[in-house]
Amino acid sequence: MHSDQYSLNATTHLSFMARAITLARKGQYTTHPNPRVGCVLVKDEQVIAEGYHQRAGGPHAEVVALRAAGDAAKGATAYVTLEPCSHTGRTPPCADALVRAGVSIVVIAMQDPNPCVAGSGIARLKAAGIQVIYGVMEAEARALNPGFIRRMEHGLPFVRLKMATSLDGRTALASGESKWITGAAARRDVQFWRARSDAILTGINTVLADDPSLNVRLSAQELGIEGEVIQPIRVIMDSQLRCPPDIKLLSLPGETLIYTKRYNSDKVYELEQAGATVVVLESADPTARLSLEAVLRDLAKREVNEIHIEAGSILAGQLLETGMASELLLYMAPNILGSDAMGAFRLPNLQQMQDRINLKIQDIRAIGEDWRIIAALEQTQVV
Repeated sequence: MHSDQYSLNATTHLSFMARAITLARKGQYTTHPNPRVGCVLVKDEQVIAEGYHQRAGGPHAEVVALRAAGDAAKGATAYVTLEPCSHTGRTPPCADALVRAGVSIVVIAMQDPNPCVAGSGIARLKAAGIQVIYGVMEAEARALNPGFIRRMEHGLPFVRLKMATSLDGRTALASGESKWITGAAARRDVQFWRARSDAILTGINTVLADDPSLNVRLSAQELGIEGEVIQPIRVIMDSQLRCPPDIKLLSLPGETLIYTKRYNSDKVYELEQAGATVVVLESADPTARLSLEAVLRDLAKREVNEIHIEAGSILAGQLLETGMASELLLYMAPNILGSDAMGAFRLPNLQQMQDRINLKIQDIRAIGEDWRIIAALEQTQVV
């Protein structure tokens, strides 16, 4: 916690910031590409107004709370999960709005990693004579926006790799049959993870084998949001441009990107007429596979914060081997598929124990009859 002096004790700060973080979570399905932010206005240790950022282009959390408070905001303490912005984007600077409202103290969970802000919001508040305290529940605030932070700090999105396996780590029978390894509760749970993502990515082999929809199949009511459900961008990695134009996902609402190394004007035209956007990533080596890092960096430039990946063993193995995956979302069903069934990760280069890929378990819980394991890759724990 950083400040020249504290007006309230640490316990009080934690209590009100915890409420602001709870509010910020309400925007987890709707704010992208913006960060999830909550704000609480307090006077005489009583909440007088609160708000959270609901959708990109809409008012930020501070503005929502200030509008609700009106003149009562003068002399109040504002608790904000992210440093108030100091630049004009789709909306005016929130730091200026707090200054105009006459708040006395601003308590901030974390500084904004966006280079357009990066401490300048705090500086503007201080220049106006407002006391600033920051670093309150910073870890919890960073956990709200892993994708936004990773994109701003590293130029890459946060990559969440989802897999569903049997208890012996298999994803399908030798015949390719895989529906359904996990139960209905686990499959429904996946939809919430899809909904919080900016994009859903898969490889061409999965597209050709399963013809997936790669969409969110929950209603706004089920997600607990107002307005329409935001469909993530659908992304296909297709080195040789084998994708047929009549696949299911091209007939669904939303944007589809197909990344390839091979330019074929007729095929590109055919796919774009069907509704896709084809992105050609040139490579000096025609035999090399499509660069996963190049795809992810291009998606980051398109303001993609979090990517949800559902793919086969080759792409899944590549994600782990290159360290491009940030988190593994694994659903494990209480069944055995046997030694001839397909494994979850193709990792032929792991020859010695020292080559193993280490994970840090974040959470394990039952989802219906299955188990859900959330694990971070040790080499990509950057947020």
